[in-house]
Amino acid sequence: MIDSSKIIEKLEKGLMTFSAEPKMQSVGKVEKNTDGIIVASGLYKAQMGEQVVFEGGALGMVLNLSEDYASIALLSAEENLKRGGSVKTTGRMTSINVSSALLGRVINPLGEPLDGKARIKHGELMPIEAVAASVVEREPVNVPLKTGIKAIDAMIPIGRGQRELIIGDRGLGKTAIAIDSIINQKQNKKPVTCIYVAIGQKQSSVAQVVDKLLEEGAMNYTIVVAAGASDPAPLQYLAPYAGVAIAEYFLKKGEDSLIVYDDLTKHAWAYRQISLVLRRPAGREAYPGDIFYLHSRLLERAVKLNSKNGGGSITALPIIETQGSDISAYIPTNVISITDGQIYLQSDLFNSGIRPAINIGNSVSRVGGSAQTGATKSVAGKTRLELAQYAELAAFAQFGSELDEATLSQLERGKRTTEILKQPQYHPLPEHLEVLSIFAVTNGLLDSVLLDDFQKFEQEYHQYMIKNHMKIIEELSLGQKITERLGKDITEATEKFKKTFVI
Repeated sequence: MIDSSKIIEKLEKGLMTFSAEPKMQSVGKVEKNTDGIIVASGLYKAQMGEQVVFEGGALGMVLNLSEDYASIALLSAEENLKRGGSVKTTGRMTSINVSSALLGRVINPLGEPLDGKARIKHGELMPIEAVAASVVEREPVNVPLKTGIKAIDAMIPIGRGQRELIIGDRGLGKTAIAIDSIINQKQNKKPVTCIYVAIGQKQSSVAQVVDKLLEEGAMNYTIVVAAGASDPAPLQYLAPYAGVAIAEYFLKKGEDSLIVYDDLTKHAWAYRQISLVLRRPAGREAYPGDIFYLHSRLLERAVKLNSKNGGGSITALPIIETQGSDISAYIPTNVISITDGQIYLQSDLFNSGIRPAINIGNSVSRVGGSAQTGATKSVAGKTRLELAQYAELAAFAQFGSELDEATLSQLERGKRTTEILKQPQYHPLPEHLEVLSIFAVTNGLLDSVLLDDFQKFEQEYHQYMIKNHMKIIEELSLGQKITERLGKDITEATEKFKKTFVI
């Protein structure tokens, strides 16, 4: 067997390469097949994570090494796979073939097409498992990754190179936030490359996402990696690593990419299934002891590189599904502790008609204002403060019948701030329109507008400003802090529009 300490040493020094040519081979024999986990003997040159090939052409990945046997996760169909059949090492770590030709494609974690088109032949082999960039290669996250969702861009900003968790119960719009963020990237002069990783989902759900991305013209800069619910657990386990390997190809070219893991709860389930078959000791909730390492080594690969190392970035949006809003369960707490903040979706808010149903109190971005432009920053602080005060006053107002005028006025403002942050699905907004809406509500310009008319008012207000006040729009598009003069111009333009607004 290969000494694992030597492999790690070579990886850290960059001496081990992942060429297409096999370096060393050994041929073994299949001893046992248990739920897609193959036990083989005779593979004396096998390495952890190495790709192996079975007699019938099926692929596998070495997951466990003991003195006499290697345990291999089967990654493709097991036709013609029988006890006593041969298995051969390749001398190559499990890799995926990547090139820019993958843009607009739907593939599985092995790089095989799922969209009926031809497999890409020319590309670079990227290792599924790789060591994350070191601290000296990184730089602070300070460039915004705009999602087009007002509540997020204003109060829970995401920067390029950040890891921001989207967490909540099933059916609250977690995937919707991620898809809106992908759609919004087309507003950049050079769209951020997006990778959407679907883990353990129904094929119909993945097809719906792909159709929506095609409809919005977002598939031109997006790659979908899918390991469905009917695929074997090892393939589901491999999916997010394949996704980040693709992102690292673009990172090497100095480009920015966004990767969505939908979702890591199912990924943990797949790994638990594999681990139990491998007879690894089960711990809390039957998960193996290294479940934290499973996700930490994945999410650590999200990075903002410094200019010396190409200046590219990988931004990660992992999704975690909770049960009964329990964010203190094992997997949610693990991933919360690994990421740089979380967007928490709450069922009570969703049921009361607030979409996206973001609980601002439990949501946080540990990057904060560094990932915001001056324009957004100048309106964001006031918004969060007003919402926090509103939440406190609303709870207090339930118990008191008589409220003074100042309190009533604050409650009304809070209702309007909550209303302006509502946003329909698949309608991300450019930054200048987000800033316009939030500036108008926090400066009291919409206090006279009825709550029921807010959606109509906002739509017509944006159209009016684009049509009649292009100078204001252009100034806001620069992302600079809102000056006193610009604030005055926005106020005057808004007051003019209010006189023409018909309910």
